[in-house]
Amino acid sequence: MAEALALTVPTPIDDLAREVLRLACDRDLKLATAESCTGGLLASLLTDIPGCSHAFERGFVVYTDAAKNELLGVRQSILDIDGAVSEAAAVALTQGALERSQADVVAAITGFTDPGPSPEEEAGLVHFATARRGGPAPRHRLMRFGTLGRARVRQAALETALEMMRDELLVV
Repeated sequence: MAEALALTVPTPIDDLAREVLRLACDRDLKLATAESCTGGLLASLLTDIPGCSHAFERGFVVYTDAAKNELLGVRQSILDIDGAVSEAAAVALTQGALERSQADVVAAITGFTDPGPSPEEEAGLVHFATARRGGPAPRHRLMRFGTLGRARVRQAALETALEMMRDELLVV
């Protein structure tokens, strides 16, 4: 079985996803995701939980630079200069997801789960951003999870993104 499909969601992450969905439902808000290195796992988790999964509006899986540009409008200059794994890219992903959805709160994840050929492609380096329709500027967080392996980095990324979504929903 592929390592990515072997992911078992730990109870604390499942509980956090339930909390995010409950907060969204209680506030009648819609959620969206823009994911690169997690490949849609956050969207999958938010739609797997019965009861409030209707709060999830849509997810964008934008693994390549072309997808980030075409589907979410991330400017080519950001991808060329800052890189697809950067604060600028994560923030642009949230802005694109807000513009291209009916969501009120969005979360973006872009990073490296494995080491790449260049030193900048550090294993476990992940940028996150969350934004709220009509809210302040998107919030960014950089995490360095290290060489945990592909599935564990993705799992850690889920937890961070959910925490950030929860924090956005608590200030709405």
